Amino acid sequence: MATVMFKGSPVHTNGELPKIASKAPDFVLTTAELKDCTLNDFAGRRKLISIVPSLDTGTCALSAKKFNEAAKKDPSILILCVSADLPFAQKRMCQEASVENVITLSMMRSKDFATKYGVLLTDSPLAGLAARAVVVLDENDNVLYTELVQEITQEPNYQKALDVLQA
Repeated sequence: MATVMFKGSPVHTNGELPKIASKAPDFVLTTAELKDCTLNDFAGRRKLISIVPSLDTGTCALSAKKFNEAAKKDPSILILCVSADLPFAQKRMCQEASVENVITLSMMRSKDFATKYGVLLTDSPLAGLAARAVVVLDENDNVLYTELVQEITQEPNYQKALDVLQA
C-alpha cells in the first residue's frame, strides 16, 4: 500500500507500482471502439502508460495533452492513457482537445488493471479510481521507469518519463 495526497489529505492505494526491471502485469482494458485489449496488443514497442483518475478533470486532461504533444513530435513513441472514464467520455475529451496521438483505455469493465499496477485508490472521495502514475515499459514489457505522483492534483514529471521512453 502506498500513500498519496488528494488536496492535502492522505489517500491510500491498494499496493505498489511494479518494480523497475520486473515484467509488467498483463491487463485487459477497453478501447474507444469498446473492444478489449491486452498488453500483448502493444508487444514489441516501448510504451508509456499514463494512469489518471479521470480525463474529465483539468490536470488529467492536461497530462493527456502534454503526452499527445510529445507523441505528435515523435510518432515512434506509444502513449497509453488509462482512466476509469467510459470510452465515450475519453473520446469526447480527446476530440474537444485535439488529442489524437495517445491511445485511451478504460477500466470500465474491471478495476483489475488498477489492482495489478497497485494504483487503485481504496479510500477518500476518489475510492475506486486510479492514482496518478506513469509507467514506462521496454519492447519486452519490462518496467523501465515508474512515478506515483504524490499529490493527485499535480502533474507527473513528463520530461523524465519521456527521456526514459525515448532512450
